[in-house]
Amino acid sequence: MNPKPAYLTNRGPELKRDLGQWAAASIVVGTVIGSGIFLVPRTMIQRVGSPELVFVVWIFGGLLSLAGALSYAELAAALPEAGGEYAYLREAYGPMWGFLYSWTQMWVAKSGSIATLATAFFYYLTNFFPTLDGVFYTIRLPLGPNGGPLEFRYGQLLAMAFILALAWLNYYGVKIGGNVQVAITGVKVVLIAAIIVAGLGFGHPHAVAAQQVVPFTIAGFFAALVAALWAYDGWNNVSMVASEVRDPQRSLPRSLIWGTTAVIGIYLLANAAYFYVLTPGEVAASPRVAAEMMRRIFHEPGASAVSIAAMISIFAALNGSILSGSRVPYAAARDGYFFGPIGRVHPKYHTPGVSILALSVWAALLVLSGRYEQLYTYVIFASWILYGMTTAAVLVLRRKRPDLPRPYRTLGYPAVPVLFVLVALALVLSTLFDSPRESFMGIGLIVLGLPFYFYWRGRLQRAGL
Repeated sequence: MNPKPAYLTNRGPELKRDLGQWAAASIVVGTVIGSGIFLVPRTMIQRVGSPELVFVVWIFGGLLSLAGALSYAELAAALPEAGGEYAYLREAYGPMWGFLYSWTQMWVAKSGSIATLATAFFYYLTNFFPTLDGVFYTIRLPLGPNGGPLEFRYGQLLAMAFILALAWLNYYGVKIGGNVQVAITGVKVVLIAAIIVAGLGFGHPHAVAAQQVVPFTIAGFFAALVAALWAYDGWNNVSMVASEVRDPQRSLPRSLIWGTTAVIGIYLLANAAYFYVLTPGEVAASPRVAAEMMRRIFHEPGASAVSIAAMISIFAALNGSILSGSRVPYAAARDGYFFGPIGRVHPKYHTPGVSILALSVWAALLVLSGRYEQLYTYVIFASWILYGMTTAAVLVLRRKRPDLPRPYRTLGYPAVPVLFVLVALALVLSTLFDSPRESFMGIGLIVLGLPFYFYWRGRLQRAGL
């Protein structure tokens, strides 16, 4: 009989519960609010045509996210383990689904999100240092976005260094990363509040514009909803660090529910400010809506202030993504379903140091590839399948594990999780019909993980586990 793998027989140091209530809530708010609130309203009004419908989409997307948060709160309190969805999918459907989630997060979803945030940071920084957008080397082969040449920019090197610097910070303790998250999220919320007050308090209302930008369609509504959900994405991240949150049975449900509710309020107030100052057509034509609004009120200094606010917002989202996302491959490796070193905990700092570095280095390489946004688009389809399955796990585990302690039970059960699952199914089908190529390629990226799952599963079986 083969000996058991060393990383299973000698687990070594464990993670420490060093994150308090404020740190957990800051992961929710700080990770959700990135660059989306500064950019997404343009896409949304281009899809639905009027400010009133934009607000309908924001509210619907917010309530959907809140339904997910209410459902995840029960799972997080019952299973306060590292990895979040990885643990819930494993318990409800078996280890294969947990592995596929961790595979997706490591190679595309979370790493792609980190790469996107870091590059957005560099784009905003080019407002102050235009030379960062300069190309220092070009590979004249169809390796870049849309089949063009692959160009390397100075700003990409800065974005890579930014990711690795935050990885280094989080390597030295979850408490350090959590404290940084609390501080930066506080600054971010204050700055966004200042932008809202500037728009509603100092801005001049635009002339009434009765015309719609585009006619309303159901397909347009779902396209706008996808944009809104991208801006809301990240409310689930705190569940990934559940094993490091103090008093998780109370802290996790509160963080999920109140953090998501706070984000909904911030988004609605920000959009109220935008549409108070700018006409629907101006919002639709502006690639940086918040900057255009502040430019209208305070001229160029106002637009520059938005760039600073956006960079601080992205900083918090990036730190939260590295802090939480690194726990997913770590959790899979601890169960024997990923590369063994990924499951190690640093003996001094009690962090999954190898997992933090592996995720961050890969995300940095995706920045250099120039294809991270395309990869992330491919995986949205499969990710929403897994999100829907995770929420449905509330229903599954109520039957499969009735003995499981549930300090918090989903408010509005079973209607709330069922609503989330049905809308997730509608989004998946809508994406399948609107973007079949990207949808099938997203599934293909997930399926690529299956040979690795069966390899690691075979190792565990041979070891008698």
